[in-house]
Amino acid sequence: MPNPTRPAALLLAAALALTGCGADVTTRADGKEGTTEAGRHYPVTVENCGEKRTYAKAPQRVVTNDVGITEIMFALGLENHMAGYVMPDDKGDMTSVPWKDGYKKTKWLSKERINKELVLDADADLVFAGWNYGFNEGEGFTPAELKRVGVDSYLLSESCRNGQGKARGVMPPLDALYTDLRNLGKIFDVEDRAESLITSFRKEVADAQAKAPKGDDRPRVFLYDDGKDKPLTSGAYAGPHDIITKAGGDHIMKDLKDSWTTVGWETVVDRDPEVIVINNYGDTTADQKRAFLKSYKPLANVSAIKNDRIVVLDYVDLVESPRNPAAISSLAEDLRKFAR
Repeated sequence: MPNPTRPAALLLAAALALTGCGADVTTRADGKEGTTEAGRHYPVTVENCGEKRTYAKAPQRVVTNDVGITEIMFALGLENHMAGYVMPDDKGDMTSVPWKDGYKKTKWLSKERINKELVLDADADLVFAGWNYGFNEGEGFTPAELKRVGVDSYLLSESCRNGQGKARGVMPPLDALYTDLRNLGKIFDVEDRAESLITSFRKEVADAQAKAPKGDDRPRVFLYDDGKDKPLTSGAYAGPHDIITKAGGDHIMKDLKDSWTTVGWETVVDRDPEVIVINNYGDTTADQKRAFLKSYKPLANVSAIKNDRIVVLDYVDLVESPRNPAAISSLAEDLRKFAR
């Protein structure tokens, strides 16, 4: 909470006293007074994707990539620390989210792919992105390359590589969200705000779980992202796993130790999902994805298709983002209708 109003003379005296001992008085993102004096808040060190990262001060010109990452910053009230964001214009409605003002205050830098030139043109001091959420060796856009040109980075925890080739995922999806909120809370000196968000998210999830199907009533659920020859879906380390599981579903791809990955249609048929969740984004609409699933002959005898049990959630609901808890609540309501 903000400090109570104090007489101007007292504030000035306090500022002079701090300045005299080598500290810089700042206004933190949560409205509190802070100081960048070594030995006070900064420097801070966090663990990010298995690496220790130290920040001498709060970054001031952050560039984010993609909608979920951008909204993590907005949920923490950090738009004043941003140079802008990069995302396509196919990621759903941005006008009704609790942090919609962040979009009004922050520059939309590009609807194309993020790259080094864009970051340098924005005079960024940090890029918040992830593997396959902007960072990509094939295009030469990596944390190592940014470091070479003097730009720091923070990796989305959902995208952490786990040491098995390029497979991603080192912790359960909601833990990844809470980890990033805590880390960014430390980096930007808004730890109270981060903990408040985590507490509210945990409560929202717990409330949804209390009403969700349980035991043998839990329907088998498959997440369909896209793809006709092979479906792109989610494993144990992408957002849909926790969203499905905590909403009362049995995630049929829970044994995949990866985040977003492809499988064969034979596997989907063998596991016979009773509900399919469509990831709504991109050039192929949710209605077009639904039509494909219902017309694809190998799926004709799958329970979800026979009983027309198809649910649609937006992309930002399903990737790591502050919308994940609300997605759990929404899906739990749908799954209660389908419970055995």
